[in-house]
Amino acid sequence: MKRILIYSLVLSVAFACTDGDKNDSGGNGWFSFSSSRVNNIYSGLDYHGVITDPEIRLFFNDAIDRNSVAESISLTYGSSNSQTLNVSYQNGDSTLMLKPATRLSFTTEYILAISTALKAKDGKSLHSSVSLNITTAIDSTNKFTSISDDSLLTLVQKKTFSYFWDFGHPVSGMTRERNTSGDIVTTGGTGFGIMAIPVAVERGFITRSEGVTRVSLIVSFLMNSAKKFHGAFSHWMNGATGEVVPFAANDNGADIVETSYMMMGLLTARQYFDGTGEAETTLRENINALWNNVEWDWYRKNGSETLYWNWSPDYGWAVNVTVGGWNECLITYVLAASSTTHSIPASVYENGFANNGAIKNNNSYYGYILPLGKPYGGPLFFEHYSFMGINPSTLSDQYADYHVQTVNHTLINYNYCIDNPEKYYGYSNGCWGLTSSDTNNGYNASSPTNDVGVIAPTAAISSLPYTPEESLRAMRFFYYILGDKIWGQYGFKDAFDLNDAWFADSYLAIDQGPQIVMIENYRTSLVWNLFMSCPEVRAGLTKLKFSY
Repeated sequence: MKRILIYSLVLSVAFACTDGDKNDSGGNGWFSFSSSRVNNIYSGLDYHGVITDPEIRLFFNDAIDRNSVAESISLTYGSSNSQTLNVSYQNGDSTLMLKPATRLSFTTEYILAISTALKAKDGKSLHSSVSLNITTAIDSTNKFTSISDDSLLTLVQKKTFSYFWDFGHPVSGMTRERNTSGDIVTTGGTGFGIMAIPVAVERGFITRSEGVTRVSLIVSFLMNSAKKFHGAFSHWMNGATGEVVPFAANDNGADIVETSYMMMGLLTARQYFDGTGEAETTLRENINALWNNVEWDWYRKNGSETLYWNWSPDYGWAVNVTVGGWNECLITYVLAASSTTHSIPASVYENGFANNGAIKNNNSYYGYILPLGKPYGGPLFFEHYSFMGINPSTLSDQYADYHVQTVNHTLINYNYCIDNPEKYYGYSNGCWGLTSSDTNNGYNASSPTNDVGVIAPTAAISSLPYTPEESLRAMRFFYYILGDKIWGQYGFKDAFDLNDAWFADSYLAIDQGPQIVMIENYRTSLVWNLFMSCPEVRAGLTKLKFSY
C-alpha cells in the first residue's frame, strides 16, 4: 500500500513540476497536489505518532473551488467510519487547512483521501487521487491500576498458562497451534505447555492432581493414537485422531526438532512428578517409553554427520533440511546425544550443529560481543526455545560461553530497537523485542536484519533471565500503556505494530510457552533445575564436551 501511495505522490509531483506542461496551464487541463504537512511537519504521505487534534495542510498548485471540497476530501478509519473535518483556506485558496471536528482516537490509522472530484476555481480537475496515511500516537496513560512487579509477573504467568489449559484439545490434551486452530495441535507447543504445568502447580493455578491428569492424557494419546515415525512425531497433527496434518510440501511425517521440544517437556514433567503413587509412577514409566523410543540416530540420514529435520514415509528425505547453525535447535542435538537407546556421537554435533566452528561470530554490535550466529543474532527465540530447559547461566563449550551468548544477543536486539534505524514509530527502551510472530502481512521471523516494524511481547518477556531490568520495563509498558490493545484473556496477544496501528488478535502456543517458563526461570530457576536434573541430559552435555 505504501509503495502505491509513494508512487502516487511521485506521479503527482511530476505533473506539478513539469515546465510547460499544457495540462497544468491550460483551462481544459489539470491541476496537481503539491505536498502535505501535519502539525507543520512534512513526511511524504505517511505520518506516524500524530497527536489526536492535528492540523493538516494540503498544498496545491492552483486555487481550489471551495464548493468541491466536501465531496472530494474525506478522513476515514476502519472499513467505513468517517471523521468530520473543518476546512479553512490560505494562500489564495491554494492551501487547505483541515482540522478534525472532534479529537481522533489514539493508536488508530486514518486515511485522508483526496479524490479527482476536487476542482480548481477555473474548472480544472485534480490530476490524480491522493491518500495520506495518518496514524495517531499511543495513549500514554495507564490502562490498569498499578500493582507490584511480583504481582504482575504472577498475573502474566497465570493468564498465559490459561492458554494451554483452555486450548488443550478435549480428546488428546495436546495444545492447539493457535487460538483459532480447531483440531490442529502442535507437537512443540504442547511440549512447551507441559513444561508450564509444574510452574502452574507451584503457583497454585492448578492442583498437582490436575497436572498429572493432563500430562497423562497427552502421554496416553502420544503412545496410542499419534502417528510416530521411528519414534518421532509430526509438527502438526489432528488432536482427535493423531493423524498427521502436513506442515508443508513433502512434510507429512516426522519433525525431529518439534519432537525434541516435546521430549524436553516430557522429561521436565518426569522429573517433577516424582511421587510414589500409581498415577505418577505410571506417568514416569510411560514418558520413559516415549523417550527411549525416539530413534535420534535414524535422523542422521544413513549415518551422515548431521541431523536432518524431516522424514516422511511417502517422500523420504525430500525436505532435505539439515539441523545446523546457531538457531533454536541446540536442544535437538543435546537430547540426541543424551539418548540411552539411539544416541548420536559428539562428531554429529560438532559437524552438524556447530559446523566445525563456523557458528562462531565474535563480532561486536552496539558494543556487545556476539559469540555465535548471524550478524546481530537473528530472532530472539534462538535464545528461548532450547534454554527453557537447558540452563545457559553456567554453560560453556569450545564454541561459546552461553551466558554471554544469551545476554548479549538480547542486549543487541534491545539496543537495535532503541537505535531504530528504520524509524518505526513506537520503538523505545520500553517497547522492544524482535522475534518470530504474526504480523499484519503473515508470519515473519523478525530480527534486526529483517525488521518489519512488529514487536512481539514474547521476545522481551521471555528474555527476563538475561535482561531483567530491560524486560520488566517492557512488560510494564505492554501491560499499563498498551493493555487496552494487546492484553486479553490469555495474556499478551502475539504481536503489534504501532507504526501502522495494527494489533494481533492471535495467541500462539510457541510464543505463549516461553513466557511462563522463562518468567519462572527468572524467579526461581524451577524449570531449569528440573530439566538439568535429568541424568541422561547431564551425560549428554558431558558427551558433547559442555561444562555446566
